[in-house]
Amino acid sequence: MLKVAVNVPLSREFDYLPPADGPVPAPGCRVLVQFGPRRQVGVVLALADTSDLARDKLRHCLAVLDETPLLGAADLQLVRFTSSYYHHPIGEVVAAALPALLRQGKSLHPIVEMIAVTEHGTSADIEALAKRAPKQAEVLETLCDAGGNGLEAEHLTELLPNWRRAAKALFEKGLIQRFEARAGEFDETLAPAAEPGPELNADQQAALATLRSDKDVGAFLIEGVTGSGKTEVYLQRMQDIIDEGRQVLVLVPEIGLTPQLVSRLRKRLGIEPALLHSGLTDNERLAAWRAARSGAARLVVGTRSAIFTPLQNPGLIVVDEEHDHSFKQQEGLRYSARDLAIVRGRNLGIPVILGTATPTLEMLRHCRDGAYELVRLPKRAGGARPPTMRLVDTVRSPATDGISEPLAAAIDSHLGTGGQALIFLNRRGFAPTLICSSCGHIAGCERCDSRLTVHARSRQLRCHHCGATRPLASTCSECGETVKPLGEGTERLEEALRERFPGKTVTRIDSDSTQRKGAMVAALDLAKEGQADILVGTQMLSKGHHFPKLTLVGIVNADQGLFGTDFRSGERMAQSIVQVAGRAGREHRAGEVLIQTAFPEHVFWSTLISGGYEQVAEEALAEREATHWPPFTRLALVRSAAHQRADAIGFLEFAQQALLAHCSETLRVLGPVDAPMARKAGRHRAQLLLQSSDRPALHMALRELRVTLEQSPAARKVRWSIDVDPVSYTHLTLPTTGSLCGCGGGGGGGG
Repeated sequence: MLKVAVNVPLSREFDYLPPADGPVPAPGCRVLVQFGPRRQVGVVLALADTSDLARDKLRHCLAVLDETPLLGAADLQLVRFTSSYYHHPIGEVVAAALPALLRQGKSLHPIVEMIAVTEHGTSADIEALAKRAPKQAEVLETLCDAGGNGLEAEHLTELLPNWRRAAKALFEKGLIQRFEARAGEFDETLAPAAEPGPELNADQQAALATLRSDKDVGAFLIEGVTGSGKTEVYLQRMQDIIDEGRQVLVLVPEIGLTPQLVSRLRKRLGIEPALLHSGLTDNERLAAWRAARSGAARLVVGTRSAIFTPLQNPGLIVVDEEHDHSFKQQEGLRYSARDLAIVRGRNLGIPVILGTATPTLEMLRHCRDGAYELVRLPKRAGGARPPTMRLVDTVRSPATDGISEPLAAAIDSHLGTGGQALIFLNRRGFAPTLICSSCGHIAGCERCDSRLTVHARSRQLRCHHCGATRPLASTCSECGETVKPLGEGTERLEEALRERFPGKTVTRIDSDSTQRKGAMVAALDLAKEGQADILVGTQMLSKGHHFPKLTLVGIVNADQGLFGTDFRSGERMAQSIVQVAGRAGREHRAGEVLIQTAFPEHVFWSTLISGGYEQVAEEALAEREATHWPPFTRLALVRSAAHQRADAIGFLEFAQQALLAHCSETLRVLGPVDAPMARKAGRHRAQLLLQSSDRPALHMALRELRVTLEQSPAARKVRWSIDVDPVSYTHLTLPTTGSLCGCGGGGGGGG
């Protein structure tokens, strides 16, 4: 009997008989099964002697897709834990752990379409061809550069999206050819020879000694100020592990951090890392996954989903910028890659290193309790001094297009002495609002409870929540009078800075300006080489980047988090400011940070400037403990979305009643209430909050609730999910309505 996980939204495994012919597949192998009217790819989780169904009711698997298991026992253990802890269907968890091609039933070593230049094509006159058929010439030149082995068609599509139309004539002329081949393998030797690193200072040496100590294996939190050399400490510990013949997995929060880190890893370790992130083609991702699984890749670098990658001989997991909430998946399977890294390290008996300048309160509390070891790097490496911070009162010095006169003067001063400036605003687009100067009408999204953002260059209004767009109008749709953009986005800042500083190179780096493949790397290279005088960007620029000439950071709209209703607003705001401020003065020149605020007397600023992030965190922990918020209690959200508000609320009212019927004294059930953005992409959204000081009691309630909800007819009208340890809610103030079980005291832990 086979226990099979099938990619469907049901919290159970399904029983199948082995195929009528051939060997019984082992746990971790894929099988093709008939599931209702469809054929599905499933994964065998276990073998069993009995089933709840009679044997004549069981179906045979249609085929076994793998001769040996794709997922080992440790990988299946992580899958089971993820499904249990996050209360998510195990079939969907297994699907998340596999590359797309394997989910589709393709071979571990697929046959791919290859395109290559022919001998006749190598002697063709490309310049002459370019005059009459430039697209054909571009394809031919690309393939000539690739050499006789050619390129995978999928990769060629990424380089030249419309190549097939131009290639038709090249095939007919015999200049290029098509053939099939086994997918390429990962090649670790592509990296240059290793280069020696800088000599470690005393703090770095002490940190490395702690990581190398013979203490029980566990999690180490490296809290190092920006520029303290955390990465160099990681590198030396990674080298230890690789020299022992074991593998290292490095997790980064976003693709944008990958190029700079990968370049450094190549140079220092002399190893080509296997990369796993969403910017790869399906074949590239499978090749890296395959290399990690076989052990051919000793170093694996990836974003969130890489935590599920099988490793032949694991030795170390590193989580860079552990505080970044990008490690938490916000749709579908809502897991935290950082937390799963700690679980995986514990299961495998290997160390986990978490690094950041601004640790989450959850991690700090774990260190206080002795669960993790805290390693501090209090000073910048190489003698660099921390940047000075000062406030600019925008009431006394109003900002024009986001830039106050004191900030403009500072930019001029730093550029005049050969420095570089970074202007930070975590809001893309030209302006967040289009308002009528006569009737006050604001352009809103028809599908969401949100304003449309002005994008001046493309002459569009865009919703940053559902993606809806419409042309940018010059007159009001209500009264016909003139409309104008209100507020600032990065696009408007870029335009204003070009006007203020003619002749200076202004480079904008946000998700709009870096959509094309390679655009992010090119922009960061310009910044690193000092060819961009002024950088304008969002949070993409605040994480882990090193710009040697950067001496000034200007934070334009620093008040966004001062009065947030999310209990984590202050923590996140401090993290964001400290991270982006840390880009300044990382070499021998002193750095300066100017923070524009309309509330310079706010206590947050005095705490941050006088005591740094450490003081902000200390005060936030004390406040959380007094008010019974994480990390001193545990939270879960049950979310629902439906075309009708009554259906979304009604489903959660049903969930509320189910919880109250089995409620413990330590569990509070709050709501249901509308979500902070009640309507998104045409659906009404609502949420129900569960809060408990007893983690086992919370999970027991969620386990019973999921089974009840899956069987409820009300579930057919809504999209619903359970979010354990949520990080995204905008506000979680206690509702005045809703039912409470117990008082929800302190205790528990985070992460």
